[in-house]
Amino acid sequence: MLVLVVDSSTPAVTAALAEVTADGVALRAYRCTVDARAHGELLAPHVDAVLTDADARPGDLAAIVAGLGPGPFTGLRVGLVTAATMGQVLGIPTYGVCSLDGIGHPAAAGEPVLAAGDARRREVYWAVYDGAGQRIAGPDVDAPAVAAARARDLAVTGAVGDGAHRYADVLGLPLRAEPRYPDPAALVTLAAERIRAGAPTEALTPLYLRRPDAVAATARKPVLP
Repeated sequence: MLVLVVDSSTPAVTAALAEVTADGVALRAYRCTVDARAHGELLAPHVDAVLTDADARPGDLAAIVAGLGPGPFTGLRVGLVTAATMGQVLGIPTYGVCSLDGIGHPAAAGEPVLAAGDARRREVYWAVYDGAGQRIAGPDVDAPAVAAARARDLAVTGAVGDGAHRYADVLGLPLRAEPRYPDPAALVTLAAERIRAGAPTEALTPLYLRRPDAVAATARKPVLP
């Protein structure tokens, strides 16, 4: 089965095409550009590019996997709207995966690891994974020092992700170089059982963890002095 993977929860705008078989998952095509201000401009061309690279058409897709975040409101919704719209138009199921799982799951190597993304405002989106790559805490958004304290409580031995690079001095954990952003192979692997089973399509509910910066006015403002 041919599966499209999209993630726009971080500055990395990612699209990939994966083949899911009974035996495993293999990436057929992959495009990623790191640009925190161009999610809307980059994602659709990346989707077109991976289809072209794999000599495939939208009608060949059997499912779509999307990273659910956590991530900033504007960027994250680009990927989720793209995935949901394509799923509806093509009549194929969509499946969501926590984007931090795409960082922490492949980085776990027998010992607990902290996955951290840059949440801006001097905070990180974070989650902790056990040695088998299963999430055991989070996702949440906190100051790096708070995430570090929680990681110590869970005997974490390393940190991974863009937020871990940015706040390495505060986290005080050995830094793992990769993956810095959600790995599309990991995202589709974590959805593979649902894909193989033909599970019903899922609502792609974003993990914002914060309210948007823009809020509706709560009172009328006078127009006259």
